[in-house]
Amino acid sequence: MTVKLSAFFLSASLVVASVSAAAAETCGTPTSPSKFPSWLSGVKKEAAGMGISRRAIAALDGMTYDPSVIKRDRSQSVFSLTFLEFQARLISAGRMNKGASLIKQHSAIFKKVEQRYGVPAAVITAFWGLETDFGGYMGDFHTIRSLATLSYDCRRPEKFRPQIFAALQILDRGDMTADDMVGAWAGEIGQVQFLPADFLESGVDADGDGRVDLKRSIPDILMSTGSLLTNHGWQANQPWLQEVQVPEKMPWEEADIAIKHPRAQWAKWGVKLASGKSLKGDNARASLLLPMGRHGPAFLAYPNFTDVYLKWNESLIYSTTAAYFATRLAGAPPVGKGNGPVNALDYNQIMELQKILVRMGYDVGKIDGKLGAASRAAVKSVQIKLGLPADSWPTPDLLARLRKS
Repeated sequence: MTVKLSAFFLSASLVVASVSAAAAETCGTPTSPSKFPSWLSGVKKEAAGMGISRRAIAALDGMTYDPSVIKRDRSQSVFSLTFLEFQARLISAGRMNKGASLIKQHSAIFKKVEQRYGVPAAVITAFWGLETDFGGYMGDFHTIRSLATLSYDCRRPEKFRPQIFAALQILDRGDMTADDMVGAWAGEIGQVQFLPADFLESGVDADGDGRVDLKRSIPDILMSTGSLLTNHGWQANQPWLQEVQVPEKMPWEEADIAIKHPRAQWAKWGVKLASGKSLKGDNARASLLLPMGRHGPAFLAYPNFTDVYLKWNESLIYSTTAAYFATRLAGAPPVGKGNGPVNALDYNQIMELQKILVRMGYDVGKIDGKLGAASRAAVKSVQIKLGLPADSWPTPDLLARLRKS
């Protein structure tokens, strides 16, 4: 499941929760909003059964279905860009400079966050910048209305229905009022775009005013982000992403974020640091990430990336960009372009590819014009079947071959 676009771009961690059979049977589609009021009555009853106060549940009174939210949910073609295109859009010189300035400005708070959670300032600042441009735009959608609309829609009710109740619990707890609960179209709140369940679980009252304020309190925002990343499994004093060079030939099928090898093994296969120097021949485990195939940029992705960044956001292109931005803020040079020209498919071609793969019996997840994990795995499988370098990157040549087949 590809995660949605946030107020600025995407955010938030995955919330693993199941939706009841009754809720699944009664969820609606964009063509049946007339059933929304009766569906909402069921949500109110469920909230009451959970012990949520009538005062908080009243935030649902008179609520209507918001078709603009569903339109946003279906329109995320930005994720069809290549990594180099995507990161160039998001990581401007101005954003780099502002991020570096904010790290200095709030150095005392960042130091406390790292002492408590082990998360570097650069990692938090990169998310802060990508999610809302450092609080410059947090969204103007009514949070609970957005969550209710997405829960009623049959595409992802299991993700969003639990978030309604979490949002109501935030009201009960007194951290926010219903009028102040405004944010991204997909229900994220604050300067680093937390879903309500993450707000409840990881929010920290760092300034000691008696409530968690992720919209205005910088101490709360930064400390809560460190808390959330730790809850996702962040390992202190460990790397997350490291640019490398890859050789002309190697076992490309090993280049997969689901596959980890010791750095010594990657070095044996010819992988080097971006500078051309040798990798450490140690047992630190990492995946080889080729976001644009074997000819494009290459990274070693460590557990802090594969196990944490991809919990924040399932989109590989977003997570890679966020992790790369953090390396830049931490002092790394700009990413190289790789070993040669990269032939990429556009949005419509990716859609066509996905349809062909589905007809061939492969699971691509959703046919959405985005190269998600399932689509890349299907491409890799086809490449192996055809005797091609299995780097999980679809080219126009591969598409042409599949058209003929």
